[in-house]
Amino acid sequence: LSRLLAAARPTGRPQQRGLVRKLRGYGAPEGVPTNKDSNARSFCAMTASMLKVLTKRSDFLAANKGLRNARPGFVLLTRSNGDQGTRFGITVTKKIGNAVVRNRMKRRFRELLRDALPQHGLADHDHVLIGRAGGVERDFAAMKSELAAALKRATAGKGDARRSRYGRNGNGGGRSAGKGARK
Repeated sequence: LSRLLAAARPTGRPQQRGLVRKLRGYGAPEGVPTNKDSNARSFCAMTASMLKVLTKRSDFLAANKGLRNARPGFVLLTRSNGDQGTRFGITVTKKIGNAVVRNRMKRRFRELLRDALPQHGLADHDHVLIGRAGGVERDFAAMKSELAAALKRATAGKGDARRSRYGRNGNGGGRSAGKGARK
């Protein structure tokens, strides 16, 4: 370990400073073993082997056909993936904000999922979190409890009703029949 720490001395680059902190166990959540503990390597290996990240568009589209659980800060989509393990994906659209805001939201979602899925996630399912506008300002503890509730509903096979593709009035464009609507 001392050789590894010596090789990863901070050189002023933020990535290397973060590596040193991870190796030394700074900032680890309570209950998570650090490298000082004997179970650190097995815990990290177990978590990494259980969770995989969705990268293909087709996987995201397939998850959209599964269960949907909406919360104020996010929407959770879950769908069975046929024995491919527990996988997760994150989607945050440009409607939410600029790149800084979207990346911050994705970091928060990643941390939520990495914390919750090993204990509460559905085995052999894809989990996709879609960001909502209120998710950036939302309290992290509140989002954590909302994710736990959404995962509990998904485990029970319960989901929210799908939104209509055509809006409230059914004309597809969200326009009324007044000025500006096509006739």
